[in-house]
Amino acid sequence: MILFQTHDISVRKLEAQDAQLLVKWLSNPDVLTYYEGRDRPHDLQLVIEHFYEDRGEITQCIVQYKSNDIGYIQFFEIDEEEIEVYEYKNFKGKIYGMDQFIGETTFWNKGIGSLLIRESVRYLINHRGAQKVVMDPQSWNTRALRVYEKNGFIKKKYLEKHEWHEGEYRDCWLIEYEVEMRRN
Repeated sequence: MILFQTHDISVRKLEAQDAQLLVKWLSNPDVLTYYEGRDRPHDLQLVIEHFYEDRGEITQCIVQYKSNDIGYIQFFEIDEEEIEVYEYKNFKGKIYGMDQFIGETTFWNKGIGSLLIRESVRYLINHRGAQKVVMDPQSWNTRALRVYEKNGFIKKKYLEKHEWHEGEYRDCWLIEYEVEMRRN
Protein backbone atom coordinates (compact mmCIF):
# COMPACT_ATOMS: atom_id res chain seq x y z
CA MET A 1 0.00 0.00 0.00
CA ILE A 2 1.49 3.32 -1.08
CA LEU A 3 1.20 6.05 1.57
CA PHE A 4 2.42 8.84 -0.67
CA GLN A 5 4.03 9.38 -4.01
CA THR A 6 5.48 12.61 -5.31
CA HIS A 7 8.13 13.51 -7.83
CA ASP A 8 10.29 10.38 -8.08
CA ILE A 9 9.77 9.27 -4.46
CA SER A 10 7.12 6.92 -3.16
CA VAL A 11 6.71 5.44 0.30
CA ARG A 12 4.86 2.18 0.74
CA LYS A 13 4.07 0.07 3.78
CA LEU A 14 6.56 -2.62 4.74
CA GLU A 15 5.51 -6.11 3.62
CA ALA A 16 6.69 -9.58 4.63
CA GLN A 17 8.66 -10.06 1.41
CA ASP A 18 10.73 -6.94 2.24
CA ALA A 19 12.62 -8.80 4.97
CA GLN A 20 15.39 -9.83 2.56
CA LEU A 21 15.85 -6.20 1.48
CA LEU A 22 16.35 -5.22 5.12
CA VAL A 23 18.84 -8.06 5.59
CA LYS A 24 20.77 -6.86 2.55
CA TRP A 25 20.85 -3.24 3.68
CA LEU A 26 21.47 -3.92 7.36
CA SER A 27 24.37 -6.25 6.72
CA ASN A 28 26.21 -3.60 4.68
CA PRO A 29 28.92 -1.96 6.86
CA ASP A 30 28.51 1.36 5.03
CA VAL A 31 24.81 1.54 5.96
CA LEU A 32 25.46 0.20 9.47
CA THR A 33 27.92 3.02 10.12
CA TYR A 34 24.89 5.32 10.29
CA TYR A 35 22.00 3.02 11.24
CA GLU A 36 22.19 0.32 13.92
CA GLY A 37 26.03 0.11 14.02
CA ARG A 38 28.64 -2.03 12.29
CA ASP A 39 28.75 -4.31 15.32
CA ARG A 40 25.13 -5.22 14.72
CA PRO A 41 24.71 -6.71 11.23
CA HIS A 42 21.23 -8.09 10.76
CA ASP A 43 20.47 -11.60 9.61
CA LEU A 44 16.93 -12.70 8.80
CA GLN A 45 16.13 -13.58 12.43
CA LEU A 46 17.23 -10.18 13.73
CA VAL A 47 15.29 -8.39 10.97
CA ILE A 48 12.16 -10.33 11.93
CA GLU A 49 12.64 -9.50 15.62
CA HIS A 50 13.48 -5.84 15.00
CA PHE A 51 11.05 -4.97 12.18
CA TYR A 52 8.19 -7.47 12.24
CA GLU A 53 7.47 -8.44 15.86
CA ASP A 54 5.46 -6.22 18.23
CA ARG A 55 6.01 -2.88 16.51
CA GLY A 56 3.01 -1.20 18.15
CA GLU A 57 1.93 2.03 16.53
CA ILE A 58 5.00 2.46 14.32
CA THR A 59 4.28 2.91 10.61
CA GLN A 60 7.09 1.08 8.80
CA CYS A 61 7.73 1.69 5.13
CA ILE A 62 9.96 1.03 2.17
CA VAL A 63 11.24 4.05 0.26
CA GLN A 64 11.19 3.83 -3.52
CA TYR A 65 12.96 6.07 -5.98
CA LYS A 66 11.81 5.80 -9.59
CA SER A 67 10.12 2.50 -8.61
CA ASN A 68 13.34 1.03 -7.13
CA ASP A 69 13.32 -0.06 -3.48
CA ILE A 70 16.15 1.99 -1.96
CA GLY A 71 15.52 2.46 1.76
CA TYR A 72 13.44 2.36 4.88
CA ILE A 73 11.48 4.93 6.88
CA GLN A 74 9.34 4.69 9.98
CA PHE A 75 7.24 7.24 11.82
CA PHE A 76 5.23 7.23 15.01
CA GLU A 77 3.61 9.48 17.56
CA ILE A 78 6.20 9.90 20.28
CA ASP A 79 5.43 8.14 23.56
CA GLU A 80 5.29 9.41 27.13
CA GLU A 81 8.94 8.56 27.81
CA GLU A 82 10.09 10.58 24.80
CA ILE A 83 7.77 13.46 25.75
CA GLU A 84 9.53 13.52 29.14
CA VAL A 85 13.11 13.24 27.79
CA TYR A 86 12.49 15.78 25.02
CA GLU A 87 10.73 18.17 27.46
CA TYR A 88 7.41 18.39 25.60
CA LYS A 89 5.13 17.89 28.64
CA ASN A 90 3.46 21.28 28.10
CA PHE A 91 2.92 20.83 24.36
CA LYS A 92 -0.64 19.76 23.53
CA GLY A 93 -0.39 18.94 19.82
CA LYS A 94 0.65 15.79 17.95
CA ILE A 95 4.37 15.12 17.80
CA TYR A 96 5.69 12.54 15.37
CA GLY A 97 9.10 10.93 15.41
CA MET A 98 10.81 9.71 12.26
CA ASP A 99 13.78 7.42 11.45
CA GLN A 100 15.07 6.53 8.02
CA PHE A 101 17.99 5.35 5.95
CA ILE A 102 18.84 4.86 2.30
CA GLY A 103 20.05 1.27 2.06
CA GLU A 104 21.18 1.35 -1.56
CA THR A 105 24.43 3.27 -1.26
CA THR A 106 24.54 4.04 -5.01
CA PHE A 107 21.64 6.42 -4.27
CA TRP A 108 23.58 8.39 -1.62
CA ASN A 109 24.64 12.00 -2.29
CA LYS A 110 22.06 12.60 -5.00
CA GLY A 111 19.56 14.74 -3.07
CA ILE A 112 17.15 11.83 -2.58
CA GLY A 113 17.41 11.95 1.22
CA SER A 114 16.47 15.61 1.20
CA LEU A 115 13.47 14.92 -1.04
CA LEU A 116 12.43 12.04 1.23
CA ILE A 117 12.60 14.21 4.38
CA ARG A 118 10.68 17.10 2.80
CA GLU A 119 7.89 14.88 1.45
CA SER A 120 7.65 12.75 4.61
CA VAL A 121 7.24 15.84 6.80
CA ARG A 122 4.57 17.13 4.40
CA TYR A 123 2.76 13.78 4.64
CA LEU A 124 2.88 13.76 8.46
CA ILE A 125 1.50 17.29 8.64
CA ASN A 126 -1.22 16.91 5.99
CA HIS A 127 -2.34 13.33 6.64
CA ARG A 128 -1.43 12.56 10.25
CA GLY A 129 -2.04 15.98 11.83
CA ALA A 130 1.51 16.45 13.14
CA GLN A 131 2.25 19.86 14.64
CA LYS A 132 5.89 18.90 15.28
CA VAL A 133 8.17 16.29 13.73
CA VAL A 134 11.27 15.28 15.70
CA MET A 135 14.35 13.14 15.18
CA ASP A 136 17.41 12.44 17.30
CA PRO A 137 20.39 11.90 14.97
CA GLN A 138 23.80 11.26 16.46
CA SER A 139 25.77 14.47 16.86
CA TRP A 140 28.72 13.25 14.76
CA ASN A 141 26.50 12.64 11.71
CA THR A 142 26.97 16.09 10.21
CA ARG A 143 25.87 14.98 6.75
CA ALA A 144 22.43 13.96 8.02
CA LEU A 145 22.15 17.05 10.22
CA ARG A 146 22.81 19.28 7.17
CA VAL A 147 20.03 17.54 5.24
CA TYR A 148 17.58 17.93 8.12
CA GLU A 149 18.45 21.59 8.71
CA LYS A 150 18.20 22.31 4.99
CA ASN A 151 14.63 21.02 5.21
CA GLY A 152 13.52 23.19 8.11
CA PHE A 153 14.57 21.22 11.20
CA ILE A 154 16.29 23.09 14.00
CA LYS A 155 18.46 21.79 16.82
CA LYS A 156 16.47 21.93 20.06
CA LYS A 157 18.38 19.97 22.69
CA TYR A 158 21.73 18.20 23.00
CA LEU A 159 21.16 14.67 24.30
CA GLU A 160 24.29 13.36 25.99
CA LYS A 161 24.92 9.61 25.85
CA HIS A 162 21.48 9.11 24.34
CA GLU A 163 21.84 6.20 21.89
CA TRP A 164 23.80 2.95 22.04
CA HIS A 165 25.89 2.66 18.87
CA GLU A 166 28.94 0.48 18.20
CA GLY A 167 29.68 -0.37 21.82
CA GLU A 168 29.08 2.97 23.50
CA TYR A 169 26.41 5.54 24.25
CA ARG A 170 26.61 8.35 21.71
CA ASP A 171 25.48 11.96 21.96
CA CYS A 172 22.57 13.02 19.77
CA TRP A 173 20.71 16.16 18.82
CA LEU A 174 16.99 16.47 19.28
CA ILE A 175 15.93 18.26 16.11
CA GLU A 176 12.47 19.59 15.43
CA TYR A 177 10.30 20.75 12.59
CA GLU A 178 7.51 22.88 13.99
CA VAL A 179 4.48 23.52 11.79
CA GLU A 180 3.52 26.89 13.30
CA MET A 181 6.98 28.32 12.71
CA ARG A 182 6.89 27.36 9.05
CA ARG A 183 3.54 29.06 8.31
CA ASN A 184 4.85 32.58 9.04
